[in-house]
Amino acid sequence: MKKHSSRPYAVTLLMLVVLVFVAWGTQGLFSAVAPGEEAPNFQVRDLSGNAVELEDNRGKVVMVNIWATWCAPCIEEMPSMERLYRELHSTGLEIMAVSVDAELGQVDRSRNQVGGDIRAFGDSLGLTFPLFHDSSGSIEDLYKTTGVPETFVIGRDGVIYKKVAGATDWDAPEHKELIKRLLRVGVTPVSYTHLRAHETDSYLVCRLLLE
Repeated sequence: MKKHSSRPYAVTLLMLVVLVFVAWGTQGLFSAVAPGEEAPNFQVRDLSGNAVELEDNRGKVVMVNIWATWCAPCIEEMPSMERLYRELHSTGLEIMAVSVDAELGQVDRSRNQVGGDIRAFGDSLGLTFPLFHDSSGSIEDLYKTTGVPETFVIGRDGVIYKKVAGATDWDAPEHKELIKRLLRVGVTPVSYTHLRAHETDSYLVCRLLLE
């Protein structure tokens, strides 16, 4: 009678247990930042080289736009962002448009793109909202983005209420109404639940429950 060894099964079981623990421990590293979550703080440089953080705008409604000068969809949506900024900046809207270009004239080897002139880019489109630079691309890692442009609408309470992947018309009624609703409330009266979040086309929207 042949003897049956249980060792292969024990090894397989052990490997499965290890894989489960690894997957559980690293799930936060790969999950995208989504509406209903607090926006991660980050530090970037303005075009004068000064360090600026998202936290500097705490208490305001902030659009964090991640873009690049070589990105055609970014160029397409920037004019609508400018129109929205001119209309609502005086009521508390801030835009942090963070370029992930390589340093000017250098090649981003991960994309094979040459870093452009961010200031000249803004001037060519007549942009009045502030432009920032993160040549390291660390903001992309922090927000788990999948490309450019990608934009996050953050309320006065520091929570993400909308995420848009790809270019969009930012002064369209659905975007403008959401931002106006966020501007009308203070830091605390907004409640939210990611359980009622829903996806429509390229928009992931966290429903607002305004008290």
